[in-house]
Amino acid sequence: MRLRAAPRDTRFYDLLTAAAENIAAAMTLLDGFVQADGADREPLAREMRRLEHVGDDHTHALIELIDVTFVTPFDREDIYRLAVRLDDVVDAVDEVVDLAVLYSCTQFPPGVAEQVELLKKAAELTAEAMPKLRTPKDLVPYWQQISEVENAADQVHRRLLSLLFSGEYEPLTVMKLKDIVDGLEEAADAFEHAADVMHTIAVKES
Repeated sequence: MRLRAAPRDTRFYDLLTAAAENIAAAMTLLDGFVQADGADREPLAREMRRLEHVGDDHTHALIELIDVTFVTPFDREDIYRLAVRLDDVVDAVDEVVDLAVLYSCTQFPPGVAEQVELLKKAAELTAEAMPKLRTPKDLVPYWQQISEVENAADQVHRRLLSLLFSGEYEPLTVMKLKDIVDGLEEAADAFEHAADVMHTIAVKES
């Protein structure tokens, strides 16, 4: 049985919760970006870049806090891994948005909106779950639900790839859209990776 002094400092929980809330804001913005007309997307892309910087700030703050804290609420390595996995989510969608602008994508294939809805669901689940790290046993439904969302996202991704390679699109368009579709899949994977870390924390702290 592991014994750990319970630190009163809530900054780790607060920063992780703030990072998850920033992810939820990024997914809402991504939804608006996908639905917007081409001319309206550049301001949304700038706002996504701002949220990506906010995510970086949360990650850096967590890493600095790990370095100066004697007793952490759970293993330092797990805090670091969780911070990085959460940051990966926003990095992935920021890249998707940036590429869509650079590629001058005027329309996304059917299925992208469905993928974004799944990412929004994963973000909501993550934002709701993060404060529960204080009592990890309450997290069991969270990673089960995240797994279901990620499996659904995998199916949408495969259908999108099938559509892109069906011959309906020009080869250059296929290359551009595949980058975007793959980026959305990376974001879905990052959510599952974050949930895996939280599962590890729960097992260790139980």
